[in-house]
Parts: sequence; C-alpha cells; structure tokens
Amino acid sequence: MAKTYQYCVAENWGKGFIEPSESSKIKFVSYPGNVWQVPAHNKYANLWIAKVAGVVKTKDEAQAIVDVEVTAAQSAWDANNVEGETAEQKIERIGNRPADITLTE
Repeated sequence: MAKTYQYCVAENWGKGFIEPSESSKIKFVSYPGNVWQVPAHNKYANLWIAKVAGVVKTKDEAQAIVDVEVTAAQSAWDANNVEGETAEQKIERIGNRPADITLTE
C-alpha cells in the first residue's frame, strides 16, 4: 500500500509559514512537537518542507515525538489539582485531559 501522508518536523514561525497559495494546494495537519502531516508524493508538499527547513520523519519517528509531547501535557494536567475540587470542576477550570493521538499512514 502506498503511503498517503508524510511527516516532518518544522517550527511554525508565524506569518508566511504557510502561504495561502500553499494551503490551497496542500492539506496540512499539525500535531504536538512541531510535527506536520502533509500529502506524500506531492511536489507542493515537498517544496513546502524545503521552504520551512522541515526534517522529514518516518511515521514511527513522528509518532514518538507526538507521544512525548502528549505524555508531558497529560502529566501536567494530572498534576494541576486544587484541593477539594471535583473532576467536573477541574475540567471546567482547565479543560479535558489531553487525549492520545495516533498518526495515520
């Protein structure tokens, strides 16, 4: 089966990171750890990765980066407690616990 997506790590610097002309040609998905999912076998995606000095990662490498970030966010959420607060009050105060993320091929 051919890969549908490729992954890279690139830090979003803000304006110009993704140009409107690029977003009309490429479907971008961002994940924790500055991981970006773009279409595989797509010349526009490859040009964008080069433009942003992205480092291409395998799906497993990208998954490991995302897992580290999600685990850290979950640990921070778990540790953010107020004495006497119910679970519902905690969720209202800081939102839901970060969920696990599974990357797709």
